[in-house]
Amino acid sequence: MKKILLIEDDPVLRENTAELLELSEYEVVTASNGKKGVKAAKIHLPNVIVCDIMMPELDGYGVLEKLSKEKSTMHIPFIFLSAKTEKEDIRKGMNLGADDYLTKPFEENDLINAIESRLARAAILKELESPEKEYKNHIDDDIKTIHEFKNYLDDNGEEIEFLQGEEIYREGGNVHMVYLILKGIVKTHKLDENGKELITGIYNADEFFGFSSLTANEIYEEYATAMEDATLVGVNKEKLTTVLQENHGLALELMHVLAESLTDAKQQLLEMAYGSVRKKTASTILKFADKLQQDKHGNLHILRSDLASVAGMATETLIRTLSSFKKEGLIAMEDHNIRILDKDTLGRIY
Repeated sequence: MKKILLIEDDPVLRENTAELLELSEYEVVTASNGKKGVKAAKIHLPNVIVCDIMMPELDGYGVLEKLSKEKSTMHIPFIFLSAKTEKEDIRKGMNLGADDYLTKPFEENDLINAIESRLARAAILKELESPEKEYKNHIDDDIKTIHEFKNYLDDNGEEIEFLQGEEIYREGGNVHMVYLILKGIVKTHKLDENGKELITGIYNADEFFGFSSLTANEIYEEYATAMEDATLVGVNKEKLTTVLQENHGLALELMHVLAESLTDAKQQLLEMAYGSVRKKTASTILKFADKLQQDKHGNLHILRSDLASVAGMATETLIRTLSSFKKEGLIAMEDHNIRILDKDTLGRIY
């Protein structure tokens, strides 16, 4: 099923057009403004982009200009959909590299025909590409180690920025990308039936996250959220599959990395199930200390809710335990900051 990205700020028109495309057996991804549209294009890599011109945040011309500079999106067919009918407006869009231009109101057949025409053209051009060139687009050299794979991602993946608290993907969403963190910290987490959050992993710079089955139609089984402003590089699931198929040594190394991650997750679950409240709290503080950067005073900025989620306890219970650690001189606390005063003793708590 071909995927269409529809970027339109009018909610009624966006919903109606999306429904029209879905009835024509397209998979539809929507975005309500240009800025969100650029991000969606990089994540979903649609077969065709249909984009309004007059929008908040970033207009259609800006969307096309940004995507035309990205290696992964520069060749995606782009169709403008707009009420602007002046010749200079049409000429401007086409000069920027648009493939087609439809004016509102439009006929259903006009939109479908424009999309089908762009898809056919893209298919023909792809058939004309040499197999050697296609192979080099996937793999420039033999990738044997995780370090080489990280360099490959840095060179060939797509950089995406997320603000603190911004959702990267959500539970139940289709798996599109696997991520390497260039800067910042990301947490993965689940919600129980009562809406209580449980943090399943914390990842910082130079670490991977987002791995799931590489089979078709797989979904994410947890949420991922930026704990601070983060820069990620993502690799498309299909590209990752090709890299692993062509580099068996890398696949084995990656299995080792994932096995270590699974072992850490099991240890966290055992601590949550059988550890004392004091041990779980101390262990969680030390986990965050390994992941977070200290400020110039040695403080760690940690939300109490995040600590409680990793430890698997109520926030109120965690706060009481932190207060006892403070009285014992193990930590110092001020606002959301925690400073470890006696790391060795915290590590010996049982």
